[in-house]
Amino acid sequence: MKVTALAAHTPEAVRAALAARGWEAQPAWFAATGIRPLVVLVEEITEEEREALVHWSAKSGADVLTGAGWALVAAAASRLAPLARYDRAPAALARLGPALGHSLAAHAEPARAWAIRGAELSLDQPVIIGIINVTPDSFSDGGHFATVERAVAHVEQLTADGCRLIDVGGESTRPGAAPVSAADEIARVAPLIRELTRRGVGPISVDTRKADVARAALDAGAAAVNDVSGLAFDPKLAEVVAGAGCGLIVMHMRGTPDTMDGLATYRQVSVEVAAELQVAAGRAEAAGVARERIAVDPGFGFAKTAAHNFRVLDELATIVGLGYPVAVGPSRKRFLGAATGRPVDDRDRATAVACALAWERGARLFRVHDVAKTREALAIASAL
Repeated sequence: MKVTALAAHTPEAVRAALAARGWEAQPAWFAATGIRPLVVLVEEITEEEREALVHWSAKSGADVLTGAGWALVAAAASRLAPLARYDRAPAALARLGPALGHSLAAHAEPARAWAIRGAELSLDQPVIIGIINVTPDSFSDGGHFATVERAVAHVEQLTADGCRLIDVGGESTRPGAAPVSAADEIARVAPLIRELTRRGVGPISVDTRKADVARAALDAGAAAVNDVSGLAFDPKLAEVVAGAGCGLIVMHMRGTPDTMDGLATYRQVSVEVAAELQVAAGRAEAAGVARERIAVDPGFGFAKTAAHNFRVLDELATIVGLGYPVAVGPSRKRFLGAATGRPVDDRDRATAVACALAWERGARLFRVHDVAKTREALAIASAL
């Protein structure tokens, strides 16, 4: 008899073992994901539901930790799956089925593409989003690209280095940044987007919180909108996105750039960020934005301390579990400086490492300043 330990952190080890012993590809993958352990937090449950869950766990072999109004359930995905089926779950747990089914589906089959206007970006490989800020005061590159000519030259370099989407921003959202009028923001971003579109460079997203700016950018040729406020700043923005049929990234942030640092208070940061992102994504869908056009971003550096940022990075599976493609933007952020001691202009290596860790945990879109270093790190991470 021979016993070999397999790598438990990835379903690939089990899939490969099954495939090597004659299993077909799809059954092998579903079996491998099915036996992986999951821990789900169930909240807002009644006392009757809590008792039914404890009773079910005793019969199924799942572990349950519970208290008034909540339960933590730990089991293989295949053991949890019957709870998501109306014909197999106990009657007292009927309310659990839809939400659990959604979570299990995201676990077994994560989003494979993100739809933007006029295109669909495959997520089988990392999607690097190159940052170009045409602002005088952004924390990293403010004032560097004050003319269209200089900005275009930088975008061409980002594209040559391997980015698959260009993100144009005309308003700084660094901590304490002052707001910019929509007219000023349009004057910064629209000429660049128009020129990039004329040259066939793209696709392009616009980094804005404002409906008027998004409309102008989309008219100039943008294919997606990246809203750091998660549609909380301008209620009309979701309607603009829905009408244009473009892609949308909703990011997590509390407050505004000048107030967010004072709102970095959480009991369990990853769970609360996920819940608030779910609300933001729901706001988009309610306005008519198709689900396949929505990506979510946990908002590294926005209303979060360094410890919060690292916790969210490590627990990205909680964000992935929402079922939307996950974008991350750790580039040159303060929490990387807190860990490395490096100044803002020397954090690109740390950014690349953070992106590789994020890929391993389920992120698929990566918004960065230095595309070349990040592309190499993600090439290694995605090759695993």
